Amino acid sequence: MMSRLNESQLPYPLWNIYRIVLIYALFMVCRIVFTLYNLSAFGEFEGSEIWDLVVGGLRFDTISIAYAFSLWALMAFLPLKIRSERWYRNAMFGCYMVVVAICVAVNFADAIYFRYVQKRFTAEEIFFADNSNSLQLIGKFAIENLHLVAIGIALILVVGWAYRRNKVPMVLLRGIYYYIGSLLLLLVVVAIAIGGIRGGWTRMARPTAIPYSLKFARTGAKANIVLSNPFCIIRTAGDSKVAVPQYFDEAELSQIYQPYHYPAPSDDGSSFYGTERPNIVVMVLESMSAEHSALLRPDIYSREGEPKEGYTPFLDSLMQHSLCFERMYANGKRSIQALPSVWASIPSLDKPFVLMSESLGESRPLPKIVADEGYSTTFFCGSERGSMGFDAYALSAGFTRCVSKEDYEARYGTDDFDGYWGIWDHRFIDFMGEEIGQMQEPFLASIFTTTSHHPFVTPDDWKAILPQGKTPMQPCAAYLDRTLRNWFEKYRSEEWFKRTIFLFVADHVSCERYDELTQLSPGDLHVIGFIYKGDGSLQGRYTAPASQIDLMPTLLGLMGYAKPYFAYGRDLNSESRFKEVVVWDNELFKAFDESYSYIFNNDKIEEVRTADGSQIATEQPDSAALAQTEQRIKAYIQQYYRHIEQKSYVVR
Repeated sequence: MMSRLNESQLPYPLWNIYRIVLIYALFMVCRIVFTLYNLSAFGEFEGSEIWDLVVGGLRFDTISIAYAFSLWALMAFLPLKIRSERWYRNAMFGCYMVVVAICVAVNFADAIYFRYVQKRFTAEEIFFADNSNSLQLIGKFAIENLHLVAIGIALILVVGWAYRRNKVPMVLLRGIYYYIGSLLLLLVVVAIAIGGIRGGWTRMARPTAIPYSLKFARTGAKANIVLSNPFCIIRTAGDSKVAVPQYFDEAELSQIYQPYHYPAPSDDGSSFYGTERPNIVVMVLESMSAEHSALLRPDIYSREGEPKEGYTPFLDSLMQHSLCFERMYANGKRSIQALPSVWASIPSLDKPFVLMSESLGESRPLPKIVADEGYSTTFFCGSERGSMGFDAYALSAGFTRCVSKEDYEARYGTDDFDGYWGIWDHRFIDFMGEEIGQMQEPFLASIFTTTSHHPFVTPDDWKAILPQGKTPMQPCAAYLDRTLRNWFEKYRSEEWFKRTIFLFVADHVSCERYDELTQLSPGDLHVIGFIYKGDGSLQGRYTAPASQIDLMPTLLGLMGYAKPYFAYGRDLNSESRFKEVVVWDNELFKAFDESYSYIFNNDKIEEVRTADGSQIATEQPDSAALAQTEQRIKAYIQQYYRHIEQKSYVVR
């Protein structure tokens, strides 16, 4: 039938599917042109990764098509009989071809543009271009790449010819059935488009962002092959251009603060000081605020009527035999902000780092660092595969394997799903223990827990042993605490356990808070955070402010890592030059040190408050100390945006 479309007709649904398939073919040809034109930038390809790039490309093409061809699709699937009229079909053809021409032009422009800036064409190039010379530059590039222009025009003409091969669709339904069938078809198309854009139909799905391309590529450069326009333009339309403040020149900036770390090299030139390379387990605990801990917040649990042991008695006992960070602050209030902070020592300031196109730049997070040293690496999360974009970032950060809800259910069935987010924590954390026992040492394993999240449900058979609490979150905090107690009791006798460093840190504070100080900054960022060694040899209390970005450098220091690395944080055991914690919170920069909290706005410290943020400080720091604090805040901000602009997160 497809070879005789002039003489025969396609049924109306197939008529539209045929034209959608044409668009997919068009986008794939554009991707091939883009890849071949910039082949030297991507390095060698292995057979297995080519398939991943194709699958990822189809995923992003689906989103691009849903965005760009939405008007045509609406015209094509409207349950109206005018769809058969010649003038209406001609209007549809015109709409289709205009969008085809724009998509070809933008994707071919990508091929040229990428060669110069190593990034895809985004809204930044449209809305922030220098209008006085934009047309001149476009003309210059077109003349220099006439062969691409010719291929693009030919591609548009071929698509137009293929579209017109079957002008009149076959109508299969009549009367009321025509309208019912057409309406159902429209609803199906809308549902597919929504699911394609969001990345699924479940509550765990989130609108796909540019960095999700890393799920299908092994390097940031190859992730650009997966992407397609107009997705890149539309998804960045609300973004503003990265503006790097110029507080200091290069020399002065590096003297005040820089994210490059140079440990003393080992005597024999190896990567580590010793021969023992510890295992690492990083537990990112959903919503575990310091407010739940009687050890961290004795001011709360010394009150009459409060449970003296708090809601995390096991974690409190463990903290007393650990390096405990009494004032650990989250670098954001969203889960997706925690992972780059903890794994890569890269914070999120005005927007989540992993949702920025600049996050595709070269980086060396903890998983990549240790993988290069022979560690096996696995990320565990009990939600469904791809949920919240965690897997995509985990793979880009250097984890070689992601274990999720589907892996658990393949072994133990579907009865342990909590009904909302994933496998119950007590089941999935135990599953992680089983998997760790099979990992080759040394290893890095990280888990992101899920149960202690809205709507704050706990297993029915646990409710009788959990405290009721004053907020919906507190029983969940107690549930996770007991889960970890059981896990430790089960696995602490294993040989690998004694050779392991455990990092515990919350992703952010809970949305359910009841103490008045946890409603204020910095209390609304205060989370549980500590490092425990399986042999019990690490103990101490760190009383100064620290944040999630300090954890990777501190871990590397404890491991005896001897190579230079990039991190915005500091090794809390050995580096003290930069002592403030700087965060972006409620549209302001805020900083905390041992004595004060600061609000930095309009390029200066506008307000100095007490350390707990409850009131304006009556005893202000002297002018010299305040000036030094302001300098360090400025240097931190400048370095952050400087590297974001350069898309570089490695030591040069």
